[in-house]
Amino acid sequence: MNALLLLLALALSVSVSLAMPADGPAAVLLCASLSAVVALAISRRSTHARFLVHVFVAGVIVRAAVGSAIYYAHWQGFFGGDAFTYDYLGTTVLHFWRGEIATGYYQTMMGIYVARNWGMAYVVALIYGVTGVNMLAVQFFNAVVGAATAPVIFLCARHIFQNLRVAKLAALCVAFYPSLVLWSSQGLKDGPIVFLLAVAMLATLKLGERLSVKSIVVLVLAMFAILSMRFYVFYMLAAAVVGAFVVGMRPVTSQSLARQLVIVLMLGLGLTYLGVIRTAGSQMEMYGNLQAIQTSRADLAKSANSGFMQDVDVSTASGALSAIPIGMTYLLFAPFPWQIASLRQSITLPEMFVWWGSFPLLVLGIWFTLRYRMRQALPILIFTTMLTLAYSIFQGNVGTAYRQRSQILVFYFIFVAVGAVLLKERREDRQQQTLLEKQARVEAARAAEAQRRYARWKQRREKELEEIAQNISERINF
Repeated sequence: MNALLLLLALALSVSVSLAMPADGPAAVLLCASLSAVVALAISRRSTHARFLVHVFVAGVIVRAAVGSAIYYAHWQGFFGGDAFTYDYLGTTVLHFWRGEIATGYYQTMMGIYVARNWGMAYVVALIYGVTGVNMLAVQFFNAVVGAATAPVIFLCARHIFQNLRVAKLAALCVAFYPSLVLWSSQGLKDGPIVFLLAVAMLATLKLGERLSVKSIVVLVLAMFAILSMRFYVFYMLAAAVVGAFVVGMRPVTSQSLARQLVIVLMLGLGLTYLGVIRTAGSQMEMYGNLQAIQTSRADLAKSANSGFMQDVDVSTASGALSAIPIGMTYLLFAPFPWQIASLRQSITLPEMFVWWGSFPLLVLGIWFTLRYRMRQALPILIFTTMLTLAYSIFQGNVGTAYRQRSQILVFYFIFVAVGAVLLKERREDRQQQTLLEKQARVEAARAAEAQRRYARWKQRREKELEEIAQNISERINF
């Protein structure tokens, strides 16, 4: 496996460098450097490091190949036109950092992105500062980040369920599921957001077990980075994290209560120090109302051919609640076969068949988790529930819903893996039970046959003894 992955990586690196000589070498060098750092960090784990490194490297190769094809064929507009926006914003930020444009021009051109979703623009600017203006380098950076999400999900699943099969299957789904590969192989912010969410959840799970300054720092930085990229997801994450610590992820003791209180206080102090509380407050005043959500949703529903529920008004509480059932259906299951009207939609259909087929496993996995592992999985359960409900109200476009689904899909795959392993173990138990029953029947048949043979032998022996006794009696009489 090591030789195969190395051969594929070398072949892809050479192909990209030759096919795109202007941007390819710098992008390949950045990807290789980042991949080596991540692989080294993974390999330091004493357990299952080989599997995780193989999954990570294979995930990077698949994403880099897809990203290279999109870049070479100029399909960025077809798959994700936002990449051009981030390219422009990153270039503008870089020029501003270098003093090549004035502050007033910078603020005018950046506009709302400076005050709200500035994180991805800064990431692109940092990459361009190293490689030059190179969109392929951003795609390869996202490829590494997207592939690194799989080992993090492995650790989350293993921490909650203590089951190696569940953890491995969840990691494989995250590493190679087509839509997760697609969104993390372009110059979009979906890949980093999903990675940061996974890291935040892992840090939360670890803090639920024991107090760690390292985990608190990681959690604070991850939440701050999420706020800089997609601010409304930050509120869902913050509610999930705080709610998990308030309820508790372990049996309640005085020690655990004290630990949870300390964690919440340190988390609040860290976010306050970074200015998150002030920023979040101003954003809530501007965007945190149903009227603003209705305006955004109506724009999504009417701005594309794939809009749905265009006449729904979510500016009131009753309207928002009434939109949840249909909105959740579209969020979880769209696009449907009868909605396929273009090539871009048709290529999602094979993946959707897989997702629809795995949905019963998701339900089974969630049922098992709620019954046996609810406390341990509490932050993930709270976050996925809140974000699913929020997107069910907010989303009004099939394409956007399909893309945003990736933020909760990585956690859904943990429950899908639980359901799959449950079915597999039940099947193995039935096979084992059938085998034991078969062996019992065989043993019973052998015992019955042995008993019959003994009975026949005993009968013959008794007959022989009777004949001997009769012969002796005849001789005596004679």
